[in-house]
Amino acid sequence: MTTRSRLPFYFGVAILITVGIVLAVLRHVEMGVPWLAGEQRPVWMVEARIDFLAQGEPVLVSLNIPRDPPGFRILSEQAASPGYGFSIIEDAGTRRAEWTVRDATGQQTLYFTAQMVPDQSPLRQREGADPQPDDVFWEEPEATAVQEVLQQAAAKSSTPESMTRELIKLLQSEDPDQNTSLLLADSDRIQLLTRMLNHAGIPARITDGLKLEDARRRQSLRPFLQIHNGEKWLTFNPQTGGQGLPEDVLLWREDSISLIDLNGGTNSQVSFSMLRQTVPSMQLAQDESSSKGLGLLSLYQLPIEEQSMFRMLMLLPLGALVVAFMRIVIGVKTSGTFMPVLIAVAFVQTSLLPGLIAFVSVVAIGLLLRGYLSSLNLLLVSRISALIMLVIFITTGIAIVGYQMGFSTGMTVTFFPMVILAWTIERMSILWEEEGPREVLTQGTGSLFVATCAFLAMSAPLAGHLTFNFPELHLVIFALVLLLGQYTGYKLSELRRFEPMKAYDK
Repeated sequence: MTTRSRLPFYFGVAILITVGIVLAVLRHVEMGVPWLAGEQRPVWMVEARIDFLAQGEPVLVSLNIPRDPPGFRILSEQAASPGYGFSIIEDAGTRRAEWTVRDATGQQTLYFTAQMVPDQSPLRQREGADPQPDDVFWEEPEATAVQEVLQQAAAKSSTPESMTRELIKLLQSEDPDQNTSLLLADSDRIQLLTRMLNHAGIPARITDGLKLEDARRRQSLRPFLQIHNGEKWLTFNPQTGGQGLPEDVLLWREDSISLIDLNGGTNSQVSFSMLRQTVPSMQLAQDESSSKGLGLLSLYQLPIEEQSMFRMLMLLPLGALVVAFMRIVIGVKTSGTFMPVLIAVAFVQTSLLPGLIAFVSVVAIGLLLRGYLSSLNLLLVSRISALIMLVIFITTGIAIVGYQMGFSTGMTVTFFPMVILAWTIERMSILWEEEGPREVLTQGTGSLFVATCAFLAMSAPLAGHLTFNFPELHLVIFALVLLLGQYTGYKLSELRRFEPMKAYDK
């Protein structure tokens, strides 16, 4: 007789576990669903304030706003501008907030607020041709000085990045030479640096960044230098030459030529205020679930009423795993195969101690009444139907008594599955007649013990969080149950049979 190979079975189990874990990791990475319940994430509220003097004519205000800022993700944007029309315009890779009004006079104040969350995911590459360096013209003697300084920097560099760092060192030197001093006499350092890099064939531009500090007001943007190395834009600190953008800096203006454009007014000023808040990570994931790929498979897409139902149903596989382990590996005897899971679900609703008291009370009273029904010699169908009615009467009575005594948990006794309770009473009654009260006590105690273990596993906050927010992990639970089905070794409760062997060895 040939033995069927189990290799395909173990291969299928491995696939289930791998798919479940991979999908859960993707959901965590793509949607930001946290692994732990209650995890908090920082959120920055950044407000731009625009002040200007209107001149009694139509006004158009255009403010550059961020688009995919490095290290951050935009959650929401809104404007506070009474009497003004507002819209966000996207054109040629830039985003601008525009306010318009037919007539305005005197001092005006407009607000734009953006909610940002730190995000270190890779930036999306923007479409379009590689940038080209701007044409720059110099007059003598600056042209000769620029050529000399660029030659000095080129002699110590081999890449656009190293060329940029060397130029910054030369322009920031405490003891500059004649050429550098000539160039800095009538020029701003970062403007001069940008022009020199473009003259050297390296695309360069000035960007504005905002240093994020909690509860700061009236802050200004700080200039940063960006160069294109042929693959992507790199950010440099024009003062220190440090490469890379600090984590506490938000790039507000990148592609746009101007920060603010104003028609119909004068004396425009832009200042920034910011506030750091903490928001549950789960809330952020829910807000973005509809816009992400795996979000379509999220239970948060269901109506609230159905979500509450599935939140409980998603715990059942975990309870089934606990019952399978306790019966197959530990060897605990229970009344019915998966009745402990249903009792554990009821415990989740009633809490453990009231649930235990209610369950024992219902079963005990039901066994007494079942003894009377057996004396009537009823048919099985009639006896079970009568038991179901009696169970309903008993639970109703317990609920009323509990309510009159001031115990709100008495009302939740109705979460117990009535039919399962009736069959449990019937089964225990037959077991009492065939095996005696000891076996009834063994199986009843085992059922309550397994139900309690399942309740402890199902009521854990982490279990509820993972089973509902990562439904693909049920594939892993399914695979573990299949593996338990292949277990043919001794149950732990059976090892006591080998106790006499210890005395024999001695």
